Amino acid sequence: MSAPELPNATARRLRAIHARLAKAFGPLEPPRAVDPLDELVLTVLSQHTSDLNAERAFSDLRRAFPTWQQVVDAPSARVADAIRHGGLANTKAPRIQAILREVREREGGFSVDRLRDMPDADAREYLTSLPGIGPKTAAVMLSFALGRDAMPVDTHVHRVTKRLGIVSPKTSAERADRLLHDLVPDGLRTPLHVAFIQLGRQICKAPTPRCAACPLKDLCPTAPRYLPQRKKRRSGGASKQSG
Repeated sequence: MSAPELPNATARRLRAIHARLAKAFGPLEPPRAVDPLDELVLTVLSQHTSDLNAERAFSDLRRAFPTWQQVVDAPSARVADAIRHGGLANTKAPRIQAILREVREREGGFSVDRLRDMPDADAREYLTSLPGIGPKTAAVMLSFALGRDAMPVDTHVHRVTKRLGIVSPKTSAERADRLLHDLVPDGLRTPLHVAFIQLGRQICKAPTPRCAACPLKDLCPTAPRYLPQRKKRRSGGASKQSG
């Protein structure tokens, strides 16, 4: 779907959306990770769970295994036990171990700091070549850990951009990732990601958005479905019967 087919996907409209959301939510900056490999593992833990649960799981993992080598050497069942708070532990544990092994094989140790010096396209290609790392996780890494202008498409961003008419209703998350990178003006990708997360969590909720409280309701093609409809006044009024 190209931008001209979606009026809300123009650069001018996206800048207006950003300005309104910045006014509504304040500074739109993500927390920056100190170590890219920490962020990579945390992002895997955040899949299909809340940020709070992922952070608890990450803390539990580091408490149980203070070094990444210990995580690699441990039985997967023990790693899974350490990350139970993050959900899907039996899937995430071997995935994290596989990523760490691959990083050690490529880099000679447990560091992906080399990504800091790579162009965006090369860093994205490196990340998506790791076991179980898809476009969303790669975009999170680019944006949060490397300070790049990227727009991860999670559940909130996917839902909000479809409702706003920035991408079409049938657009997959993977397709939205590619479209939004091209549609959103340079410098706004990360701030809009943060803004759409806030909007999705607080107002544009699933299944029913709180459109009356939304700062974008007059820009949103979906809002009329959820806003209360005003009753039309009758013209004239009932004629009085003469006595």
